[in-house]
Amino acid sequence: MANTNLDYSDFFKPLDLNSIAGGNQYLATQLGNLAAIHTSASGWPDLSECHFAIIGVNEDRPAVSNIGAADAPDEVRKYLYRLFQGNWNVKLADLGNIAAGATPQDTDFAIKTVMGGLLRKNIIPIIIGGSHHLTYAQYLAYEAIEQTVNLVAIDPRFDIGVGSDEYTSQSWVSKIILHQPNFLFNFSNVGYQTYFVEQSAVELMSKLNFDIHRLGVCRDKIADIEPVIRNADLVSFDISCVRRADAPGCGFASPNGFSGDEACQLARYAGISDKCTSFGIFEVNPLKDPEGHTSHLAAQMIWCFVDGYYNRKKDFPFGTKDDYTRYRVFLKDQNHEIIFFKSNRSDRWWMEVPYPPNQKIRFERHALVPCTYSDYELACAEEMPDRWWQTFQKLS
Repeated sequence: MANTNLDYSDFFKPLDLNSIAGGNQYLATQLGNLAAIHTSASGWPDLSECHFAIIGVNEDRPAVSNIGAADAPDEVRKYLYRLFQGNWNVKLADLGNIAAGATPQDTDFAIKTVMGGLLRKNIIPIIIGGSHHLTYAQYLAYEAIEQTVNLVAIDPRFDIGVGSDEYTSQSWVSKIILHQPNFLFNFSNVGYQTYFVEQSAVELMSKLNFDIHRLGVCRDKIADIEPVIRNADLVSFDISCVRRADAPGCGFASPNGFSGDEACQLARYAGISDKCTSFGIFEVNPLKDPEGHTSHLAAQMIWCFVDGYYNRKKDFPFGTKDDYTRYRVFLKDQNHEIIFFKSNRSDRWWMEVPYPPNQKIRFERHALVPCTYSDYELACAEEMPDRWWQTFQKLS
């Protein structure tokens, strides 16, 4: 890659590698030895050949019942750096930690600025929070590159807030919805738990044509969540969506949730998506994680995301339609023809959704909707796939 090196060192605190390593030396193929790490001794890393840049964020002031999450980045690194690279040649930089600014909004500005620069250079930011409200700053970075985005939040709650304008870890989605200019094309929640969500919030999500997927449905057939995540530009993971037995280190740890291996599978889905350009894990709290289980899981999730990236197939939006097998299905009762595409590289499926010709620049990248073979079977049975209809309403 011919990236001009970016220098955002003024925003970051260098890492104390000796403290993170516990005085130990990393082996040649452990990530702690392979990553270009920002330390006082080595200085700002060279990003010219990097595929990923880790951003730690020491900010938890807007956290609800989870103060202590600001200390998560270095704890996660302790486990991440011990992991061995897979069957790939990792190109990873660790920029260090963004300290909490004078206000949470100042911290957001730093994240937005750094991420915007990385995205322009096709470097994928991996954010280790910190509170889940930082997803708002993650989203703002896409404003800098003037791109409409799909956001997937893996979260047991919707985080839209209830009757308050306060900016917290449980109201950041409202900030995104109300932000102007608005460049959110779609919001998807994966893994919400009904007893944590008001029914009025479920109805609001439906009115906004947002995608919501209940935990039980996700766990019953987790492979069906892959197309949801495949459609995401940014993926945000609230660790409280993992059950307490596998991730106790969080203020909202619950008896129910995804298992640790399911969380890693979801992270790999994000990595293998050709569309995903940023990934964040939030709400890990070392104060509630004395044996480090949650930090260890977060580290393994990052590893799975990276592994997914190095197994990308260069499907949509990179390939041409010549790389796909086309299937046409006409729904007589609906008076709609749906065109399906099956990738010859990966056997994954997409549906084509028409959009107004004058909106090509805004909507073209959203017109092929990831789906499953089951959606094709549904259309063949004269039933409209929900994914197609939701996208059609947004594009019309």
